[in-house]
Amino acid sequence: MKKILSIILLSIIFPLIVLAYPTSLIAGGESIGIKINTDGIIVIGFYKVKGEYIAKNNLKIGDIITKINKINVNNSSELSNMIDESILNNKEINIEINRDGNIINTKLNIEKERGIYKTGIYIKDSVIGIGTLTYINPENKSYGALGHEIKLSDSRNLVEIKTGNILESKVTSIDKSRNGYVGSKNATISYGKTLGNISKNTNKGIFGNYTNSLPNKRTYQVANFSEIEKGEAYILTVTDNKKVEKYNIKILDKYYNKKDTQKAFSFEIIDDSLLKLSGGIVQGMSGSPIIQNDKIIGAVTNVLVDNVKLGYGISIITMLEESEK
Repeated sequence: MKKILSIILLSIIFPLIVLAYPTSLIAGGESIGIKINTDGIIVIGFYKVKGEYIAKNNLKIGDIITKINKINVNNSSELSNMIDESILNNKEINIEINRDGNIINTKLNIEKERGIYKTGIYIKDSVIGIGTLTYINPENKSYGALGHEIKLSDSRNLVEIKTGNILESKVTSIDKSRNGYVGSKNATISYGKTLGNISKNTNKGIFGNYTNSLPNKRTYQVANFSEIEKGEAYILTVTDNKKVEKYNIKILDKYYNKKDTQKAFSFEIIDDSLLKLSGGIVQGMSGSPIIQNDKIIGAVTNVLVDNVKLGYGISIITMLEESEK
């Protein structure tokens, strides 16, 4: 009896923690603008000063400058002002950089050319793009989008978020895909119309809180991975302006115990109207929710460059798990 009692007490003290997911979601499909203010200033390229790349010895593309002379720097204006102050006071310009998660202390070389002090580096302090909203959880207004991470195009490094927002966007045209070439949605972003904030950028998508009023749209039951089956399904996405349309696809296969979560299942676009408009999967379509048997099963993530009708999707459960972490 004493032994049984101790087991019961342990189960009370150390309860089993189970992550709870919503049973239904508002499916997205809307085109969204994405603006991320980075945690530091990103080196995106180099230029010659007096015929030489003066910064290449100490810096690499993708390095994030976080401090100048031990003082935090948050944007390009602060960087410029702190460099000017250092030059006026005849101080060496010591910088701290984040390179792939490693903190490195080095120097920023400055050269005077034609009366102007130059660093030899191109920088940016924000990242802007477009994608597709996947879902909104009506219970707590959390959302998920893209189904994959946002990376710097120059270095392929993950973008570290300081602050960020998703914004209203409308598609103006589509640069069609063809085998060997992936096209893209062209869209405008309404910077004054914020839909939500961005708190996480991971290899399973971007996540945050939807701060705008909830759209008056139907909800879909959430499908477990085991419920995904070969056969007909459809995606929700925008191909013109802001109107979300339904386009038919065919689920070809699904993949168990796969480390690449962005490729949980494969599909083919079979909708003639979408193929006529886009040629296949295009950039900007990532995050488009996928519906099968009246349930949301996942989102578009990748395209096969050699056959742009074919793509991969991430499971909706994977995105919800990431959102809950």
